[in-house]
Amino acid sequence: MERNFGSSIGICFSKYATFSGRAPRAEFWWFYLFQIIVNVALSAIEAATGTGAFSAISGLFSLAILLPNIAVSARRLHDIDRSGWWMLLAFLPVIGWIVLIVWDCTKGTRGPNRFGPENGRIV
Repeated sequence: MERNFGSSIGICFSKYATFSGRAPRAEFWWFYLFQIIVNVALSAIEAATGTGAFSAISGLFSLAILLPNIAVSARRLHDIDRSGWWMLLAFLPVIGWIVLIVWDCTKGTRGPNRFGPENGRIV
């Protein structure tokens, strides 16, 4: 199953707090791009209006996507056959971030692994 921008965002929001299963690279990175685009747009609107009104909206958006962001990150780690607890490496500055980025870019394991079937397919 190929993931595109729209389907990846839809999957991430439909699995809002689902930490089980797997998320392929495309799903993870499309959702990450979505977050960047929305945050840049909200920042641009805030700068253009000169008011702090959009700071609240930006904050609410960040809060609203916090749980799906953690969930898709855990499922992404599951895709490379690692526990979602490895996300705690994010608290290790620089080295932990580099390791997580490399893992997020790594191709998932082929076929089923201990976290489920490949790319969400039922086998």
